[in-house]
Amino acid sequence: MSIHIEAKQGEIADFVLLPGDPLRAKHIAETLLTDAVCYNNVRGMLGYTGLYNGKRVSVQGTGMGLPSHMIYATELINDYKVKTLVRIGTCGGLLQEVKLRDIILAISSSTDSAAVTRYFPGMTFAPTASFRLAQLASANALKMNMPLKAGNILSSDLFYHFPEEGDAYQLWRNYGTLAVEMESAGLYLLASRLGIEALSLLTVSDHLLTGEHVTAEERQFNFTNMTKLALSLAE
Repeated sequence: MSIHIEAKQGEIADFVLLPGDPLRAKHIAETLLTDAVCYNNVRGMLGYTGLYNGKRVSVQGTGMGLPSHMIYATELINDYKVKTLVRIGTCGGLLQEVKLRDIILAISSSTDSAAVTRYFPGMTFAPTASFRLAQLASANALKMNMPLKAGNILSSDLFYHFPEEGDAYQLWRNYGTLAVEMESAGLYLLASRLGIEALSLLTVSDHLLTGEHVTAEERQFNFTNMTKLALSLAE
């Protein structure tokens, strides 16, 4: 048992999916896993362990933003000895070639968050995905006839910006940043520091150029392709 996760030792698998929304964790457990058991309900941040194609996997909600996400990732690694963490989340498209509902494989994650930069005063650290997981996800997506866009994303501390800031994301577009979300840079930082494998797979739920967006219900329940691709990485 850790501060924010009430599971006993052995109740969490070595491979864990990390959706931000705990209700998405519940939906995944109920629709894609067999013999799923809820191991956590502290603060309503649901976590489940079950089987997918005979492989034992867990799915743990993390909440929004680097601080919340990093709490759960840290406890899973340090207290439960989890070896592989795969974030499955939503993001906002930044480039014209990125379309609504595209799946993005985050090779690396830039950030404006002090949660990362505080460790590197006057320097820049590039939080990066596991090459093995990225390679496997790319190969599996090809087998599943599931197009991917891969590249750098932005993990931002801010969801809303003041109007006087203008286009807060144009600088990132200038450098080919595919999309913006709020967690992956923290996950990749922890993976690098604590010696585990991590990957972020993201579905574009809204677009910062076109103004398009999916419904809240679709965000919660209907991004099945991304989840099945993530589950295919369990070994």
